[in-house]
Amino acid sequence: MRLTSFLVFILGAHSAIAQPQRLTDYVNPLIGTHKMGHTFPGATVPFGAVQLSPETDTLPYEVNGKYNKDVYKYCAGYQYTDKTIVGFAHTHFSGTGHSDLGDFLIMPTVGKLQLNPGTADRPKSGYRSPFSHNEETARPDYYRVRLSRYNILAELTATTRVGVHQYTFPKTDSAHIILDAVYGIYNYPDKNVWTFMRVENDTLVTGYRQTNGWGRTRTVYFAMTFSRPFKDYGFQNGSKKQVYRGFWRKFDETHNFPEIAGTQIKAWFDFNTRAGDQIKIKFAISPVSTANALQNLQTEAPGWNFKQIKQAGQELWERELSKAAITADDNTLRNYYTAMYHSFINPTVYMDVNGEYRGLDQNTHKAEGFTNYTTFSLWDTYRAQHPLLNILQPTRNSHMVASMLAHYNQSAHKMLPVWSNSANENWCMIGYHSVSVLADAVVKDIPGIDRAAALDACVATARHKSYDGLGYYRTLGYVPEDKNGASVSKTLEYAYDDWCIARMAAKLNRQDIYNEFMLRSLNFRNVFDPSSGFMRPRLSNDSFKKPFDEMNTDEPGYIEGNAWNYSLYVPHAPDELIQLMGGKRRFIAHLDSLFTMQLPDSFFAKTEDISRDGIIGNYVHGNEPSHHIAYLYNEAGAPHKTQRQVRDIMKKMYHPTPDGLGGNDDCGQMSAWYIFSALGFYPVAPGSDQYWLGSPSVATATLHLENGKTFTITARNQGDKNVYVQKATLNGRELDRTYIRHQEITDGGALVFYMTDKE
Repeated sequence: MRLTSFLVFILGAHSAIAQPQRLTDYVNPLIGTHKMGHTFPGATVPFGAVQLSPETDTLPYEVNGKYNKDVYKYCAGYQYTDKTIVGFAHTHFSGTGHSDLGDFLIMPTVGKLQLNPGTADRPKSGYRSPFSHNEETARPDYYRVRLSRYNILAELTATTRVGVHQYTFPKTDSAHIILDAVYGIYNYPDKNVWTFMRVENDTLVTGYRQTNGWGRTRTVYFAMTFSRPFKDYGFQNGSKKQVYRGFWRKFDETHNFPEIAGTQIKAWFDFNTRAGDQIKIKFAISPVSTANALQNLQTEAPGWNFKQIKQAGQELWERELSKAAITADDNTLRNYYTAMYHSFINPTVYMDVNGEYRGLDQNTHKAEGFTNYTTFSLWDTYRAQHPLLNILQPTRNSHMVASMLAHYNQSAHKMLPVWSNSANENWCMIGYHSVSVLADAVVKDIPGIDRAAALDACVATARHKSYDGLGYYRTLGYVPEDKNGASVSKTLEYAYDDWCIARMAAKLNRQDIYNEFMLRSLNFRNVFDPSSGFMRPRLSNDSFKKPFDEMNTDEPGYIEGNAWNYSLYVPHAPDELIQLMGGKRRFIAHLDSLFTMQLPDSFFAKTEDISRDGIIGNYVHGNEPSHHIAYLYNEAGAPHKTQRQVRDIMKKMYHPTPDGLGGNDDCGQMSAWYIFSALGFYPVAPGSDQYWLGSPSVATATLHLENGKTFTITARNQGDKNVYVQKATLNGRELDRTYIRHQEITDGGALVFYMTDKE
């Protein structure tokens, strides 16, 4: 049953006030990261292949042959502080710290035809248009903005595989729709390998684009149809002149010629419009063929009723958001449902309606019995997003596991995905945390998984000697810094993945595998330096690297963090970590120091991923390796400190504003941390069936599970100051532990926290 109103607690007072009638009303897709804006505000359905969204500039990846640091702000194409829009593209990443995509930009214009986007300081030098946030609306599966230069109202919505545009024009005999296949995110001159467009008739255009970027063999096919015939069309081919051009030179391909091919292709389509006339576009994509793209279009968006398509997409979002319905104060409601929205954007569907998809081997495959997914940002999402799916969407997550196994079977390296997108392994970040995702699903008895095949794939991946220092790790028991960089981070993450494999092996009664990988999981000990009390880079001669600065985020041995944060990354053996660091008392003092120390500005000088907005003391919430740290007080016997810190992090790092996130959302991980923590528990070590208790910020929550059961959470005496848990009960019995188990959730029941302001 959908909740239609909420009891909202304001400053602890139990006074009910009127609230929006739909959960989607609490979602703000404009919420992004301070100074980065790495989330896109456009139209997408849950886990959709299409993310149709505005682009606000066209910065190149390189300038004079060097990396352009400003391009980092445009990982999602949209920057809230910009004042112009250059068009609307169909594919985006959500909250990543690296990028690609931005396929097939569409821009409506009137007046003189311009095919160059121009520059932000001189917008009339191209086709871009100024816009105002006062005339901009962003909701789940709906985006609307007025392009003030042209007096065109742009509206966007989407199905899983189809982007739907609706442009309301003024009266003119010079209306244009520009299709720019040159534009891309993280773009550079040679990124487009090849582009082809074909005008099938006066309302239908098909084609494809292949790019060489983060994914070096991405190919996207499309079918684009207009709601009314265009009167004229043409192409601009900015490709480098070739020595051999064939006999195509006998044609004028620029004007009313039905096909074009090259690396730098733009198209334009002309219309006459009366005031208020709408030109609608349906743009379907496919990883396989234009025929499949057309089938996707005809299946998912057969008509032209924009409102109906939008409502259908928003109903999908209502259904997803209602799987974990809460009551809370207004800020928490908005943070929470926006976090739910962000957590259900990725991974993305990567197959056509007929089940076909492009595989890692670049051949066409057909998914049998599962939906194939891509966009696996696994260094981030294994921590909380996939565990969240195991509770709220286990069937979908089992299909993601099947997709990872398909990746493994198609891999020339016989490895599970590391960071994969669009039939490409991008090899981004460290570890191979698909192992964690598979182990978590197996240990939690998620149905529909080939458990033996999953274990075999994990073992083969973990034994791959040529991967990123893994050969040294297997031989020496650690990654040596003089042989392979980020050695401490890799050693610690490999040790955790080893533990995940051991847990899976134990579940499947594979004692030989269990023994091998449980022993390997202890390798974190080999980079611990007792003299400093930190995990420290070690060299191949067995000595610790000198000099050593535990504060420096650019210190050799670590990636996107420093020794303070990474030394606490032993999620699978926190009890042993505490003993290494001198016992519970010293460990608690160490954690206290982490959260309270003051850092100089030089700490941030050499990193794009960490800013002052994303830290508390030296605790870096804006980057994922720290996400479990606040919960470690539980293991040290100070759960009240976990409760205080978790509530403090939620309050400081999440706000329902355009710069409201303390760091990159990273395909839903930052948001999944918030969802779990707001509910009152967190998966410190995926691969275990335990969720460690914290301090809920909700008043109540109801989890509607796939098996038809419900799990409810109640925080009695909830309030801004009542952050401590006096006691907690599960199904009426007081808990004598600081965790609950996965089956205790899926069996249904009631978890009650009794909140107080006393430690």
